[in-house]
Amino acid sequence: MAKKIFIAATMQNDGKTTVSLGLTAAFKKYFDKISFIKPIGQRYLIEQGYKVDEDSVLIEAIFGIKCDLCNIKDMSPIAIEKGFTERYIENGPEEDYAAKIKSAFEHVASGSDLVIIEGTGHAGVGSVFDLSNATVARLLDANVILVSSGGVGKPIDEIMLNKALFDREGVNIAGVIINKVLPEKFEKISSLVKMGLGKKGLSLLGVLPYQKILDTPTMREIKEEVGIDFLYEGENLDGLAEQILIGAMRVRDALSFIKNNTLMIIPGDRDDMIKAVCDLHTGKLRIERKISGIILSGGLMPKDWTLNFLKQSNIPTLITKEDTYSVSSRIHHILIKLHPQDTSKIKTVVDMVKKHVDIGKVLASLR
Repeated sequence: MAKKIFIAATMQNDGKTTVSLGLTAAFKKYFDKISFIKPIGQRYLIEQGYKVDEDSVLIEAIFGIKCDLCNIKDMSPIAIEKGFTERYIENGPEEDYAAKIKSAFEHVASGSDLVIIEGTGHAGVGSVFDLSNATVARLLDANVILVSSGGVGKPIDEIMLNKALFDREGVNIAGVIINKVLPEKFEKISSLVKMGLGKKGLSLLGVLPYQKILDTPTMREIKEEVGIDFLYEGENLDGLAEQILIGAMRVRDALSFIKNNTLMIIPGDRDDMIKAVCDLHTGKLRIERKISGIILSGGLMPKDWTLNFLKQSNIPTLITKEDTYSVSSRIHHILIKLHPQDTSKIKTVVDMVKKHVDIGKVLASLR
């Protein structure tokens, strides 16, 4: 029978997928055949005609995970589409969701040595349709690794709140991983959290330092998440946009603020600014800065000669009818997710988990 572990979190975006990905890579050394399942998914793609959670697609794409008696839909048996919750409240379940999850898990586990189960949100997410993370962990008889983020008091408070729901379902917390700890506070927080959790009867499995790269969007992600169109795709859609700068000032002033890997948001009628940014990117000025991308705002199209400069520069360029402030605000609120093509981010995650998580302790907690 396959061993299993359930990865849960205290809040959305605490790092469940980061931990799932990193542990999957680490476990490859110990298990010949690893499977993955996200029983309930809230963000899905269409794969092979099925609605499949994007995290299941990510893990399958990176590690080539296959199973003997399942297809990719078994890795993501329930996709919460728009209107699902309302229909459930008004009419009750359309099918036996618990049985569907259990059947998918059995298919995924068949012939596997280990199954990594990833939850969705905090312990109570899914309660509205009677399938909270705690309930699903009990259904699959899995121990839980709880992921939280940040300092000392806040994560411990949130961990204990989530633990109460798992306790009520009779689910064992195998240990805790704290994510996104600032490097300058790493040693202090590691020591205090270990002590604080120990007093609550919980084991600290690892502390992961904050990695800016994991919170930095690519141009491809900005295009998909913000929902705007490419004018020119350019040469590197997976380049990181480490800084966002609004090009609404004088050209001379703007150039002094531009760093490498900057995303420029420029009103589409600022031909002077657009040309200067292209020249900066291609090394035609005294200084050279690599531009991650340009967004032309206001629904304004530059002059033909400016468009020619843009095309020749190979800078990924998007265009939107939104004003500069609105599109900038939406980019700042993007929920950053890992994608199969994010090779540098994936390497960062794998190396980080290998270095900072006690894999021996995790192995001992498998059920």
